[in-house]
Amino acid sequence: MGMEAQATNERVTGRTWTVRLDPAGRGRADVRVSCSRPGCAAQTLPSAAAGRTAAVAHLKAHLRAGPAPRAEAYCACRAAECHTHIRPAGPRERPAPWRCGGAVVLAVVADREGRWWQVMECCSRCAAAHPTAKVVATAPPPARSAPDSQAPEGPGRAGGGPGRPTPAADPFQVATGPAPNGPAVVPHFSHRAPGPAAASPEVPAPRPERAARSSRPVRRRPSCGRIAQRFVPHDLRPVSLRDELTELGELFRAYQQREEPDLALLAELHDRKAEAFHAWAEITFDPGLRLDAERAEQAADAARLQHLHRSGQAPDGEGPAVARLLTAQAQWDHARAVLAHVADHGPLPGPEARLLVVMLTLRTAQSGVGNLVGQDVKGLPLPDPEQVVGQLVECGWLELSGTVDELMASRPENPTRISVPSLTPTEDDPGPFTFGRKMRPRLSGWAQRVVGEKKLRKARTGADARLLALALATRVSVDARLGPEGEGIDLDSLVSWCVVGLDALPDLVDQLTAAGWLEEVEIADGFLTGRLSERVLPFSCPLL
Repeated sequence: MGMEAQATNERVTGRTWTVRLDPAGRGRADVRVSCSRPGCAAQTLPSAAAGRTAAVAHLKAHLRAGPAPRAEAYCACRAAECHTHIRPAGPRERPAPWRCGGAVVLAVVADREGRWWQVMECCSRCAAAHPTAKVVATAPPPARSAPDSQAPEGPGRAGGGPGRPTPAADPFQVATGPAPNGPAVVPHFSHRAPGPAAASPEVPAPRPERAARSSRPVRRRPSCGRIAQRFVPHDLRPVSLRDELTELGELFRAYQQREEPDLALLAELHDRKAEAFHAWAEITFDPGLRLDAERAEQAADAARLQHLHRSGQAPDGEGPAVARLLTAQAQWDHARAVLAHVADHGPLPGPEARLLVVMLTLRTAQSGVGNLVGQDVKGLPLPDPEQVVGQLVECGWLELSGTVDELMASRPENPTRISVPSLTPTEDDPGPFTFGRKMRPRLSGWAQRVVGEKKLRKARTGADARLLALALATRVSVDARLGPEGEGIDLDSLVSWCVVGLDALPDLVDQLTAAGWLEEVEIADGFLTGRLSERVLPFSCPLL
């Protein structure tokens, strides 16, 4: 009987499951949504935004269809000894002992970056310890018997005479069924085991002072704000500083919920945060606050500079706006990565082969395959385009769905399928580039605009001059001066990229100067200094 009662009243472990959002593969834009609950098949979505929407919808469907939290459940995190949210304050301090408490709730814990969502059936105390937890349901309180309840009277009850409680054989045992010789045994909780002469437990009346105290209104502590993982003390003075810190915390949290970033607004918020944290540090003499204020100043400068870059303005904000073809730093870095890959893995010597490899790499960079027509090749400054294409096919770098003659004769309504085996991703090698499908046509369009620029075509510049134009467009500072900080570009790197001799480089520089690409140019001490002309600034990819 004792074993049966113990098994019946044993509490169950709380439920927990996770919905995850993972990339479908390296360098791919589609994502994979999976759920740890059995019977939920994984889904593949075309973008992270679509995957996040599907993951949230899947989680809400589980919450709507699933049962409510159970009052008899243990914390789901108790198996991990609550280490999921209780951390030591310092590296040498041990975590404080944790005791669960409160009603059983169903809480959703989300990753700040929107990569996973976990549902836990846990106590309200553990849910409150999670900074990102949101309680979606609460279990009803368990039914409790009245303190003065007694066993029902009757001739068949075990125990003594009328008015005496039913004794139990074990004070920690709770019977769930009828006793062998009478009705169910009533649970009895006491510091001592009840005997035959045990008096009926009575609840004493509350003391007068306690009763008066319980009638008084409860004084609640004023709520405090939170900013940058810090709590703003409710007694912080001056009050204007406390209100400013609280408001800033709310504004930063509201900014994180924006669908589109506003870098100018973000820079302003960081400026206000830096000023407020400096004032807070002066009051409390906390060096950590001063460090946070300095980091906020750096974040404000970075956000403001990035805003100027995206809007095309000069760093001082006074220059003219530049509508660049590639508008973000990530796009500029990807363009440089493609040129660097071609420089290190060029299959054939010579500027003509190098230029064609650049254009074909951008056509097939994402999946290793693409479409090509004859005009795409004939539009490049190649003396014999059929020969260069044939050489790339013979060396195995390029594969065609037809012959070289068919490629040169193909038109947009019937393009030729091409593939580059070295760029085709496999299970073991995802490929040399990490950008997605939408980025590839932007980079390809940028290179075509640079190579086919109007004045370069009118000047009948060759493949070497077009390669130099590509290199200079990606090696300028924000104010369009050559080199990362305007100190110039090493001649050896330019010669290696253009696949020409050092003595031929001055002539290429003169061609670009005559075409209006360069201004104030000078070759001295092994460096090329100068700046891009204002006309070609939209092609530039600044170095930050």
